[in-house]
Amino acid sequence: MRKIAVLYSGSAHQHRSFTDPKFAAYITELIYLPRITEHDLHAYDVLIVPSQLHQGQVTANMERFNDFLAQGKTIVALGAQHQSWFPAHNWESRTVNFWWWREKDARSGLVLQQPEHDLFRYITLEDATWHYHGVFFPTGEVETLIKIENDGAILYIDKVTTPGTLIMTTLDPEYHYGSYFMPATERFLNGFIPWLAEGTL
Repeated sequence: MRKIAVLYSGSAHQHRSFTDPKFAAYITELIYLPRITEHDLHAYDVLIVPSQLHQGQVTANMERFNDFLAQGKTIVALGAQHQSWFPAHNWESRTVNFWWWREKDARSGLVLQQPEHDLFRYITLEDATWHYHGVFFPTGEVETLIKIENDGAILYIDKVTTPGTLIMTTLDPEYHYGSYFMPATERFLNGFIPWLAEGTL
């Protein structure tokens, strides 16, 4: 099983999501971001960068995260990516439609690109469907797994831009699960975290 570390900035939603016993079983360490210098990232295989971290603290530690990728390891970035912390994602914001599912003939617009990918042994498209805050237009030969019809990607894997692996998603499951709403996010985490630990990335 891969050793997973998660950055943590002290937010209640992060604490609830990553200390819930069913997810904590797969997480080796929750790293309090202001004290990251006390940790040796070499000990981990996967580093989760949740949404809504302190942006200045992430920016100040980018050399550390780039070194992690340079060792061939995996970074998972969740949620909106207004910053260019990780290369070649080409983020574009979108207006969030929180209530699309209440519209007549409601469709989320999300589509699978590689239904045969190992991730989809762990989650379904419905598990990844609540809303999104933007899309990516990654460059290079990345694996786009979920995208918006006639628009950009919301979940892709990049094994070409850095020596490591970037798993980028505009989805923010830990925020909603940790905030006690949006049931799909629990189903997403039920599959996504075990896949990070044991699946074929």
